[in-house]
Amino acid sequence: MNINLTTIKNIIKNAAIEELLTRFTQVSAQLKADGSVVTEADLAMQNRLEAELLKEYPDFVLLSEEMTSEQQQNALNSESPVWCLDPLDGTSNYASGIPYFAVSLSLIHLGRVIMGLVYDPVRDEFFTATENEPALLNNKALKTSQEITDLNKAIAIIDFKRLESDLSIRLVQEQPFASQRNFGASALDWCWLAANRGHVYLHGKQNIWDYSAGYFIFQKAGGHACTLNDDEIFVNKLEGRSVVAAVNPSLQRNWRNWIKQSTN
Repeated sequence: MNINLTTIKNIIKNAAIEELLTRFTQVSAQLKADGSVVTEADLAMQNRLEAELLKEYPDFVLLSEEMTSEQQQNALNSESPVWCLDPLDGTSNYASGIPYFAVSLSLIHLGRVIMGLVYDPVRDEFFTATENEPALLNNKALKTSQEITDLNKAIAIIDFKRLESDLSIRLVQEQPFASQRNFGASALDWCWLAANRGHVYLHGKQNIWDYSAGYFIFQKAGGHACTLNDDEIFVNKLEGRSVVAAVNPSLQRNWRNWIKQSTN
C-alpha cells in the first residue's frame, strides 16, 4: 500500500488552518442527540477532509465521528482500508475558546491500525506514526520516559466524567499521584503522554475515532495501555473502550495495581 505521509499531513494541516483556526472563538455550539457538542467547524472539516482524502485515495473508505452509526458500521465492515477521522477532537474546548483541540486521523487495514496522525493547529504540532516508522512530533522522534516508575511522582491525566463513582471518589481522596490534569481532547491526551507531558492516564470511555490514532502514536513511542478489564485497547468495532495507560511498563503496573484495589 503506497501512502504518501507528507501529502496526508498537508491535507490535514491546510484544512485545519482554514476551517478551524479561522472559526475559532467565532462559532456557536449545538447539541447532538447523544448530548455531545458539535459546531459548524466539525462539519466543515469532515466535509473537506472526506472530499480530499477520497480524491487522493478513491479506493479507501471513511469512518468519521459525524457520520451516523449505520454509516460508521458499514465503513468498518468494508474490506477496503478505512480512514478513521475525528475532524475536531475537543469540540467543547473549541466552542468555549479553550486552545486545546486537534484533528485525528488513523488508517485501519485488515482490522488493525497502520498509521496515526494528530494535528494541533494552535501549537502547529503534528504527531505521526506509521507501521514501519517511529512516533514523531514535527519529524523529531518521540520516546516515553523510563525514569518515572513511582506513582507518587507521576502527573496523571484523568477524565473523571466517565469513571465509576467509587473509583473517582478514591482518586480524589487518596490522590496517589503527584498532580492531576484533565484537558478535554482524547487524541491530544495520548500524544501529550507520548511526549512525556503526563505520565499516567485514565479514561472511562473512548470511541474508535477518539483513540485509534493517538493510542497508535503512544504505543509507537513506547507507552503501555490496557482497558480497566485488562483487555487490549484497540478493537475494530464501534465499541467504547476504557483506558489505563502509563509511559513505561513499571509505572503501568503500579498504576493498574492501584486502580484494581478500587474495582475488585
